[in-house]
Amino acid sequence: RNGVAPGRIGRRTVNAVDDAGMPAGLERAHALDPKYYFGEETFELERQRVFGASWQLVAHRAELATAGDHLLVNIAGTPVVLLRAADGNLRAFANVCRHRAGPLVLSSGKGLGNLRCKYHGWLYNQAGQLVAAPEMQDAQDFRMADVQLPRFRVREWQGLVFAALADEVPDFERVYAGITERIAPGDLGAMQFVRRDSWDVECNWKVYVDNYLEGYHVPLIHPALSKVVDYRNYDVELFDWYSLQHAPLQAGDDVYGAGRAYYYFIFPNVMLNVMPGRLQTNRVLPLGPGRCRVEFEWFYTPTDEAMARVDNDREFTNNIQEEDVDICERVQMGLASGHYRAGRLCPKREAGVWHFHQRLRAVYAASPGAAPAPRSDPGCH
Repeated sequence: RNGVAPGRIGRRTVNAVDDAGMPAGLERAHALDPKYYFGEETFELERQRVFGASWQLVAHRAELATAGDHLLVNIAGTPVVLLRAADGNLRAFANVCRHRAGPLVLSSGKGLGNLRCKYHGWLYNQAGQLVAAPEMQDAQDFRMADVQLPRFRVREWQGLVFAALADEVPDFERVYAGITERIAPGDLGAMQFVRRDSWDVECNWKVYVDNYLEGYHVPLIHPALSKVVDYRNYDVELFDWYSLQHAPLQAGDDVYGAGRAYYYFIFPNVMLNVMPGRLQTNRVLPLGPGRCRVEFEWFYTPTDEAMARVDNDREFTNNIQEEDVDICERVQMGLASGHYRAGRLCPKREAGVWHFHQRLRAVYAASPGAAPAPRSDPGCH
């Protein structure tokens, strides 16, 4: 079919209005107001209320396979150390000593036992409890038992590792509900890591996400991809916390292989591109109001057929990414021109964009004092 399968949509998303004050329905939808693509105020709001309040993809299970393996990551401006503890469990702590904010770990690696601050030597066990504080015997009413590292939630799913800074993030099972069943018999957890690429893009992170969330631009921007993916049967489905774009692969294609391509976007910034025999994960990380980094990681089923595609996949993907970077940076300039007001969305092709914008609008509406005031101009019709 050629249209939109609405799936399940969260109530807050449905009940929101767009920036033009119009009803939230897709058939009347406008794009997000351009004011949200600029400024430190919006950037700080999103750092706290979007990235700091969501499940963030931070690693692959193979990077934390054995006791003592550890990774340093940054989540919404917070330095975090991930550790495979001696009991086999994954733990995540702020990489910040409770004494005077010194670092506990300086680099990712193996063989980590207890966590010792590199500034003054305070020592924490693998549960984050302070167990030694040199020369603190004269401090009155100081009890090591009262000092605990900030600890964050962590989950493993399909070989991927996620962490969340806030306790009130949505239930993980609800956020990722149905994906495992949809891609079966494929098993993402059985795939092996092959490579990592990253791209710095001169645009707001939302511009890059907007671009990912629709196939509307594929015939014009990606001529090679258009020959691979069946645009006529390109579908979009919406769920509570993610959207899915999928399409049959063109018969006789020697790039992606036979079957279907599934493009999952999980709010706010995780992309899972599932193709025959491989998985590509994308993380879109804001670097500032007008800059972002896109991190790609590739995983393959350990078969000769799948591994034979590695080099060709990289060349093909890099060409597509260069096309996306170019158009996203041009769109950012257009948003900044002063000659753009939020345009109407194409119901047939931009349901994923609408879904993403409605999730963001719910965040902005819940923080009215922290976001730019809505503009009364109804935009383009």
